[in-house]
Amino acid sequence: MSGPQAPPAGFAIGHWSDPSATSGCTVVIAPPGSRGAVDVRGGGPGTRETDVIGPLAGAAETTAVVLSGGSAYGLAAADGAMRWLEAHGRGYATPAGLVPIVPAAVVYDMAVASPGARPDAEAGRAACEAAAGGVPERGLVGAGTGTAVGKLLGREAATRSGVGYAAARAASGEIVAALAVVNAFGDVIGPSGEVVAGPRGESGELLRTSELLAGMESPPEWTGMRERNTTLVCVMTDAGLERAACNRVARMASGGVARAIDPVYSDVDGDVAFCLSSGEPRADRFSAIAIGALAATVTAAAIRDGVAAAAGEPG
Repeated sequence: MSGPQAPPAGFAIGHWSDPSATSGCTVVIAPPGSRGAVDVRGGGPGTRETDVIGPLAGAAETTAVVLSGGSAYGLAAADGAMRWLEAHGRGYATPAGLVPIVPAAVVYDMAVASPGARPDAEAGRAACEAAAGGVPERGLVGAGTGTAVGKLLGREAATRSGVGYAAARAASGEIVAALAVVNAFGDVIGPSGEVVAGPRGESGELLRTSELLAGMESPPEWTGMRERNTTLVCVMTDAGLERAACNRVARMASGGVARAIDPVYSDVDGDVAFCLSSGEPRADRFSAIAIGALAATVTAAAIRDGVAAAAGEPG
């Protein structure tokens, strides 16, 4: 039986993990010349250089994407990734030299991470050193080292989660892959609408956050609303998407986040979806729609995989 579909050729994914500190970071390095886009939906995002790949930006290339724990402190991991990429001849060519374009986004894992233990520039560099092609390591690694979902009743009642991955090949031959760092306030929902990960009751049974919220006049004394939560996704494809199409596919990938998490995009979530395209760009509306639809499907699958991959691991 074959394993999961690997990402498109040329993409490399690497993790730096500190299990003792319960934090880490993850890098997705794109093939040279790739285009990037981002869709920010959560009410409390932590991001860096997302404007440079926004719909009105002039830059045409994205070198890599960094996903990190450590809340806003973890954005420093992108510094190390930039230095590593520059040293390896990767980046946007300017008259004064290469400038790697490295957008980044973070999750809040500080409620469980060791005090002061945050991914830094050295962590970002190490994640780049570890980056490789093929199906990435999943579970409690990288930016998913300290993540959980279903936090309404507090961290002790939440379900452990981590890094998830899924990919599929379109009928036209292109590959669409999604890497997800799952750290939601809400529940992870299965394909039939069932709760597969969320808060647990006193007997260990899974509860539904949206139903609990509807029955509450005020939050419990300790709640995930006092923590910060985020689901990060990076879609990778070798389809030939133009810049505008990359933005639309990133937005459609956010639809996949909504399929797999409920409630989603709340004031205490910082959900962000990136899209990286390495194929020769071409104007093909049907292809962009098909790739976007597949991006939403693999995004939802990657989020569910982030819970499944973390199940049974220590911590």
